[in-house]
Amino acid sequence: MPASNAKKNVIIMGAAGRDFHDFNVYWKNQPDCHVVAFTANQIPDIAGRVYPKQLAGDQYPNGIPIEIEKDLAALIKQHNVTEVALAYSDLSYMDVMHKASTVNAAGADFKTMGWKQTMIASKKPVIAVCAVRTGCGKSQTTRKVCEYLKDLGKKVAVIRHPMPYGDLTKQICQRFATLADLDLHNCTIEEREEYEPHIVAGNIVYAGVDYAEILRRAEEEADVIIWDGGNNDIPFYKPNLHIVVCDPHRPGHEISYYPGETNVRMADLIIINKVDTAVVESIELVEMNVRAVNPTAKILRAESPVTVSSPDQVKGKRVLVVEDGPTVTHGEMAFGAGHVAAKRLGASEIVDPRPFAVGSIKTAFASYTHMTEVLPALGYGAKQMAELETTINATPCDLVLIGTPIDLSRSLKINKPTTRVTYELRENKEGDVLRSMIKKVV
Repeated sequence: MPASNAKKNVIIMGAAGRDFHDFNVYWKNQPDCHVVAFTANQIPDIAGRVYPKQLAGDQYPNGIPIEIEKDLAALIKQHNVTEVALAYSDLSYMDVMHKASTVNAAGADFKTMGWKQTMIASKKPVIAVCAVRTGCGKSQTTRKVCEYLKDLGKKVAVIRHPMPYGDLTKQICQRFATLADLDLHNCTIEEREEYEPHIVAGNIVYAGVDYAEILRRAEEEADVIIWDGGNNDIPFYKPNLHIVVCDPHRPGHEISYYPGETNVRMADLIIINKVDTAVVESIELVEMNVRAVNPTAKILRAESPVTVSSPDQVKGKRVLVVEDGPTVTHGEMAFGAGHVAAKRLGASEIVDPRPFAVGSIKTAFASYTHMTEVLPALGYGAKQMAELETTINATPCDLVLIGTPIDLSRSLKINKPTTRVTYELRENKEGDVLRSMIKKVV
């Protein structure tokens, strides 16, 4: 055991996002704690890096190593760690407790952080858009919120949940106003999927690593801050209006995934999305579950209608469906908007891409066995983007149906015809609930 006057050794479990934020706003300023490592999961190729000294501060002249999570138990023993903090999202309750058991068995305490320790207050009104799982429809909800705010004459800055998968010293505070900025910052497919639709809609987007500095910069040019959450994480900023999106295609997940249920319990407005493609029994189950844990929140049912840019290309064709990566991998959806569109428009065959997958794409299919008729648009770096391109080009089909939020043909050289699927939020016979709640806080 460490001496009574020694600092407590801590490991932060993460995925290159919430973990860095929690360190910056909480752990960095704890005089009796020393963070010996971050561990990394969910995102490929982020382990083996170092959280740099420029961000870590004077107590960490060599930075903080980022280790792979599978080595967690060994790291606890190696560094005599007494506390491990979980700092990433979209985990089933069973997964959370498996991790807690691993930590406890190695002799350390297991911790999850509450919002009072991690949220930053803003000088401007904050509207947070979060979810109970990845792939529920946060992005189109955020765009709808921005649309309503601009109708009210407000200047908006969207601050996106972090995705710093490159050089962290160059990603401290990033601002995206044009499509050229995506190239300037060497954005991955995952980053482009989140930033590009906002840019096309005329919204300024901020992201990076230091979310205190990001907020300060955004406040200089905006009347309202929009927190665009990632996965099912809780907001980094204290919201004046907390919107949480649920998915009736995964009923029950709203009260069985971490920290999605936390979002439900904190929400002012809960949107049950995709009611146009879900069965009534699932919609009603989601509503019953959220009512049970948050009886005071407003509930809005919404649609996410799917539009295909060239629908005539789909009918009677062998179609390769490429879906948003996180939604169909750790989001556990077997299909997305592209698959829905291919079925509806009469594709003769939805081609199974698994026999043609290479590299990390092939590994993803082995890890997420529920995916059979869709190809996840994984592209966390240049190597994986190349593997995705190779997989698409090797798959025999007549058409590539792109169900991601961006046109992949801008980032990949695809050797066959493509068409895109888009989707926007539409309030479903509920009056003007969303717009009226926005007006009250701005």
